[in-house]
Amino acid sequence: MDERQERFRELYTSTSPRVVSYALRRTASPEDAADVTAEAFTIAWRRLDDLRDTSEGLPWMYAICRRVVANHARRTRRQSELTDRIGEELRRTRRESPEANLASVAVVVLQELDEPDREILMLVAWEGLDTQQLARALECSPTAARIRLHRARRRLATLMENSGLETKHAPDIAHTGETEPAALEKTSDA
Repeated sequence: MDERQERFRELYTSTSPRVVSYALRRTASPEDAADVTAEAFTIAWRRLDDLRDTSEGLPWMYAICRRVVANHARRTRRQSELTDRIGEELRRTRRESPEANLASVAVVVLQELDEPDREILMLVAWEGLDTQQLARALECSPTAARIRLHRARRRLATLMENSGLETKHAPDIAHTGETEPAALEKTSDA
């Protein structure tokens, strides 16, 4: 172990319990405190040459940690503000647009699907995969991918109908651009 590594190890050993406590008292959760602590020690490693005397390690670490906590608080505040703005925009759009209401309900219904069906539909609708690409993503044959997609669409259509949605007015959640059954089929024969 070289001299720099040894200095860092000594710094970490002597300060980490206090730095963790500092972070715990200034963040909202133990996870946030762990993130702050890890970031503070990462910065300390990069700037270790700035620390002349290891006896000053704790105040130096508090200074680093204080800045990391402040940055973390700003990030958290910005994320919260952004979430609030997006939520308000969605509420406004929902009030103004029946189509947005339908799309919101469709997303809720999509969440009720099993994970494999939801993933297949999302790969096709949101990621834009065709059935050949879907087959590669699912690690199966194109025929198996088409069958899985067809079944997922039928289950989604059933859920939407059970939720009182007309599938003929539903968003095209699973259209691939290929000649396949309608994106959301009626399940009258199911």
